[in-house]
Amino acid sequence: MFEGQERTTGCQFTFSCDGALTKWQPPEAAWARARQIAGMALNGKVFRPVGHATHYHTDWVVPYWQASLDKVAGVGSHLFFRWSGWWGTPPAFNRHQVAGEPVIAALAPFSPAHRAGVEGTAEAGAALAEGAAVTGAATPLASEPDTFLVSLPGGLAAEGFPAFAHKLCGDRPHCTVMAWRETAATPQAVPLTPLQMETMAFSYLRDPAIGIERTLWNCGMYPAIKGARCMKRQALTAVPIPPSLAPEPGPTPTSAPGELTGIRRASASTTPAEVKPQP
Repeated sequence: MFEGQERTTGCQFTFSCDGALTKWQPPEAAWARARQIAGMALNGKVFRPVGHATHYHTDWVVPYWQASLDKVAGVGSHLFFRWSGWWGTPPAFNRHQVAGEPVIAALAPFSPAHRAGVEGTAEAGAALAEGAAVTGAATPLASEPDTFLVSLPGGLAAEGFPAFAHKLCGDRPHCTVMAWRETAATPQAVPLTPLQMETMAFSYLRDPAIGIERTLWNCGMYPAIKGARCMKRQALTAVPIPPSLAPEPGPTPTSAPGELTGIRRASASTTPAEVKPQP
């Protein structure tokens, strides 16, 4: 359903990449009906005209996989297909449902199951942050005790980064957390270089004095996160050479170089006709 959601166009279902989930929320009755239908489908109920179809698409597109499958039926503007050979027969469906569905943060406002999963991820982030603080793997800078430059714990999903940052900051009224995915890329001091800013994976800033609390992700690394939650990409430019390191200009010549010896020249008063060819 969310395949291709990292693209602004070309995603499998447009609602997953056109911002619709942030602009409209289905009525509770409609959402409950959708869950009911999904439950019936998972328990084996099918719409008889489509039989054992496993793929479908609208009739105004031609996906690359269409020619490799067997067409089952057309229902309205949708065409339904099944696998060729044995995988398109009833015995191929004699399988068990795989436990453990992925947690989709975008569905958390609509689905209790996804909301619980996201909250669990946040709790995991807090636990990882607590462990990191206890072992001393994540401590603030000595020069700036309200600033953390850290490596993200392995296995922590992007949705858990804010909880990780909150745990690091504790009760500090002002706090900045900048995080990288790889320890080797994590800087040890500020200010950051353009490359360090470009490879930063996540940042958190809070300052109640000016009313700011902001979490930002590097959406090039986490394409499922979009819009205002994305960091602005930094353009890498050449670093200017300080004047103290620039090469000093050489001395300016005060007179033209002297005449070269061994060269025979025509005098200024000699006309071209008077110049005799040399043997």
